[in-house]
Amino acid sequence: MPTSTSTQNMYTTTTSAPPPTPSTQPNPHHHLNSTSATMDALSRLLHRLPPTLSLPTRRTSATSSLATPTPTSPPPISLSEHSSSVHDRLLSASSQHGFFQLDKHSIPPHVANSAESDSLSLFKLSKDKKQSYFPKNWPFGFDDNDEDANGESFWLDGELSGSTELTTELSLSSLRELTRGLEKVGLELVEMLSCAVGFENPFKENPTRVCSMMLVNEGLAEEDKPESISGGCYPCIIGLQYVIRSLKYWLLTDSGWVAVLPEVDSVLVTIGDIAQVWSNGKLKKVRGRSVPCIGDNKNSNCISMTLLLTLPTETIVSPLLPKPDTDDDEVDNDKVTEDEEQNGNINIIQKEKRLFSSFSFEDYAWRVYHEPLIFKDPLDIYKIST
Repeated sequence: MPTSTSTQNMYTTTTSAPPPTPSTQPNPHHHLNSTSATMDALSRLLHRLPPTLSLPTRRTSATSSLATPTPTSPPPISLSEHSSSVHDRLLSASSQHGFFQLDKHSIPPHVANSAESDSLSLFKLSKDKKQSYFPKNWPFGFDDNDEDANGESFWLDGELSGSTELTTELSLSSLRELTRGLEKVGLELVEMLSCAVGFENPFKENPTRVCSMMLVNEGLAEEDKPESISGGCYPCIIGLQYVIRSLKYWLLTDSGWVAVLPEVDSVLVTIGDIAQVWSNGKLKKVRGRSVPCIGDNKNSNCISMTLLLTLPTETIVSPLLPKPDTDDDEVDNDKVTEDEEQNGNINIIQKEKRLFSSFSFEDYAWRVYHEPLIFKDPLDIYKIST
C-alpha cells in the first residue's frame, strides 16, 4: 500500500504478495446506494483471490479512434506569485478544466534530465533483474505489460525503495531528487487549492496522510488512439509530470479526451479523483496519468515520470465540503431576507448537499487499478442521487 514519505521499504520480499486485506471499517455515510455496496462487496471478494485469479488485464480497450484535435496550451499558473489572483486562476483552471501547467517552480531542468537518465537505466536492466529488484507487491513493483503492449512501467514508493542489490548496481539519486521536488510542489498546490476551494487541508494537521507514488513509464500513445497506452490508473489528489521535451499529451477529463501541448520545463498538473471528492464536485478531474503522444516522434523512446500525491490505503474518503459541522439533510427556512418577506417572495434555501458518499480508499484503488479503461466515471457509484 502507499506509505508516507518516511515509511518502510516496500520491496523486502522477493515473491509476489497477495493483495492486502481490504479495510473493515464501516462506511460512515448512510447514503451509499445498492450499486456502490455491490461493487465494494465484489472488490472485497477479489482482494481475497490469489493473484492469478484476480481481474483480467486492466489496460485493454475497444475505444474507437478519435478525430485528432488541435492541442491547446494548459492554463498557466506560477508559484512565484503571491496574490489572490493566483488563487482565482488556480480555482478557475481546476474547476473548468481539471489541469494546468506550472510555468515557474522550484525544480531545476538538470534535475529532471538526470532523473530521466536514471529511469532509462532502470529499463535497460534485464527482465529478471527488474522483477527481482522490484517484485510485485500491489500497488508497487515492476509491470511488464506483456499482454497489452502498453510498455513497461515501475510503480515506486516515495523513497524509490528497492532491493539491496539495486543500490549496488544503480544510482537513482536524481530520480529521488525529482520525486522530492515534485512532492514539495504538490503539497504547496494542495494547500493553495484548499484555500481557493474552501476546505481544510487534511495534511496541515496530519502529515502522516501524505503519500507519494512515482510512476515511471516507457512508451508513447498513438496519434489518434490515446487509449492505446492509457494504463496506469491509481487514485490520487493531484498528479505532477515535469515536461522535458515538446510533446502532445492526452488527458482523459470529465469531458472526454483532451490534447494539450505544455511548455518545456513546465510541470503539467492534473487534478485527481480524491481532490474532486474532497471539493464535493467543485473541481474537475483527470482520470489516470497524462499520456505522451507519438506525433512526429515515432522512432523515439519516451520516458514519463509522474508523481502521484495520494493517500494511505486504510483511509476513508469523504467530501470535505460542506463543513463537517453542517447538517447535510436539513433545510434552513430561517435564512430569508426581510425584503423577501415583505415582497411575499419567500425562498426556501437549502444548505449545500454532499454529492458523494464516503468510501474505502483501498477498495476503490483496487478496482480502479485493475479494471480495463473505464468509460463510465468510477466515482459514479458513490454519487448521491438528489
